[in-house]
Amino acid sequence: MRQGGRMILRAALSAALARTALTGLRHRAPDRWRRVNHAGKSVDLHTGPASTLAAAVGAGLVRPGLGAAVLAAGACGAYDDIVGAGDPRRGFRAHLSALRHGEVTSGAVKLFGVGAAGLVAGALLKEKPVDRLLAGVVVAGTAHFVNLVDVRPGRAAGAVLALGAPGVLRRGPARELSAATMGAAAAVLPDDLAERSMLGDTGA
Repeated sequence: MRQGGRMILRAALSAALARTALTGLRHRAPDRWRRVNHAGKSVDLHTGPASTLAAAVGAGLVRPGLGAAVLAAGACGAYDDIVGAGDPRRGFRAHLSALRHGEVTSGAVKLFGVGAAGLVAGALLKEKPVDRLLAGVVVAGTAHFVNLVDVRPGRAAGAVLALGAPGVLRRGPARELSAATMGAAAAVLPDDLAERSMLGDTGA
């Protein structure tokens, strides 16, 4: 199958998995997966794990290690979503300051966990050592950027779509990986925009 066909299949599969997972989570997930958004509305966090699972499956079909890296990053985000729910500290500076005083916050776990997962993903995408390092920095930095813009409905998922678009124009595994990620983001975007759900730290 041509690369274009595989790319479309990756995106479609990720979108279908994200919608299926989202439906399942809404029937089974406990109340701790709910938050009050910026407008004071009660929303669920189900789009986060749903999109992460879908992206991980899509990435794993490209290269198994990539799927594991996505799951690891998502697990760090889920830990922050649950354990750090009542922690008012936000941003890199606050978590690094706590770390300097000997406290490992859930945000620090996510910060370093996502960074490590990004470096692993970069190593799997490239061949030369320098290229692997640069790719890892880009992947980790992109993940943290998406998290930073997740302050209003649709911004994080929209950022994933915008940042992933150049990737589908490239050749190699990055193309299919971008398609899988974009498919998952597009599938949950309507719920995010309608303020029924938010990605939270698991998905962003």
